[in-house]
Amino acid sequence: MADPYILKAHATHVIIMTNQLQSLIKLTRALGEPRLDYVIVGEGNTSLRLDEASFLVKASGHQMRDIGEGGFVALRIKPMLALLDDPPATLSEEKAITQAAVIGESVGPSPSVEASFHAMLLHECGVRYIGHTHPTAINQILCSEFAADFAFQRRFPDEAVVCGPRSALVPYADPGLPLALAIREKARKYMAAYGEAPKLILLENHGMIALGETPAEILNITAMAVKAARIFLGALMTGAPTRLPEEEVWHVYRRPDEIYRRKLFVDGEG
Repeated sequence: MADPYILKAHATHVIIMTNQLQSLIKLTRALGEPRLDYVIVGEGNTSLRLDEASFLVKASGHQMRDIGEGGFVALRIKPMLALLDDPPATLSEEKAITQAAVIGESVGPSPSVEASFHAMLLHECGVRYIGHTHPTAINQILCSEFAADFAFQRRFPDEAVVCGPRSALVPYADPGLPLALAIREKARKYMAAYGEAPKLILLENHGMIALGETPAEILNITAMAVKAARIFLGALMTGAPTRLPEEEVWHVYRRPDEIYRRKLFVDGEG
């Protein structure tokens, strides 16, 4: 006869994982809402750290706007990190290692080609959720000579409060391991410089990555980054966008009332 305590523990684990998957589905669909213009067709991906050893990531080819349970794959984190530390010689080897990291069914959806950077950021930055999108407003800047200006400067207080005092900016790299390695380098430099993980990573000629503790935080960072992009683009039409002085950016970011408000945003109450 099966141990009832083991059965109860297993049932509890299944309920928790189901709830986590549902939260990721809801987040992904929200980011994929067509009216927001964050992604189209099969663009973008999301992930959720289940525990210290595993995570869920969007499967390749699924559209975010109507994704369901079959649109995600559970992976082990450790073998995905090993890919970055010792990159395989061929793409076929990379795919084989990634497929071997899949938890559960041996035949199922293929993980996103960008699963490696999700594993790395979830692990190294200590966040729970990641939302990667390609908003038109953001890419209008990231596909221009003004990408660094947009990434490293803030123009209004709530941009600093929600998106952080500045963004990490990653030069264009081929999606997959080359991109994951480039993101790791810039994320590590950011954390070494500022003592915390970036909230917003911008990828030149590609898109943006929001890092957070909750779905609400991912949605807030993405929405504020898009608003900031629209303001920046509008200011460019005047000929010379202004910016907040560096000391003002850090002042507002560290103000106790703004820290409190930021916590409400994370909890979905702001």
